[in-house]
Amino acid sequence: MSYDVPHQADDVDPDFGRTSAGFPLWEVFIRADRGLNHVHVGSVHAPDAETAAMSAREVYTRRSEGVSIWVVPSSAIHASDPGERDAWFEGDKPYRHPTFYEIPEEVGHM
Repeated sequence: MSYDVPHQADDVDPDFGRTSAGFPLWEVFIRADRGLNHVHVGSVHAPDAETAAMSAREVYTRRSEGVSIWVVPSSAIHASDPGERDAWFEGDKPYRHPTFYEIPEEVGHM
């Protein structure tokens, strides 16, 4: 699964995370039902978190869909570069293999 998080645009002030229109960009994540993960659904511009959540509800939910909305300032998100996937996620992790662990004799074998 990957998230398409927009990179900071040229018209964004890096000190304030605001666009030339004056409102920061917020990333919107919605959880469709209890027990499910929040999923990135898009972005909204808003002056604060509460307004961003209300805007997200209006734009990204219909007919009472969803049980939870998260809004996160885009400027607060740092994402790894998909081009550097191997450096981040590859490599031998022997502790994930069952042969890495020794089972005590008291536990027994099935």
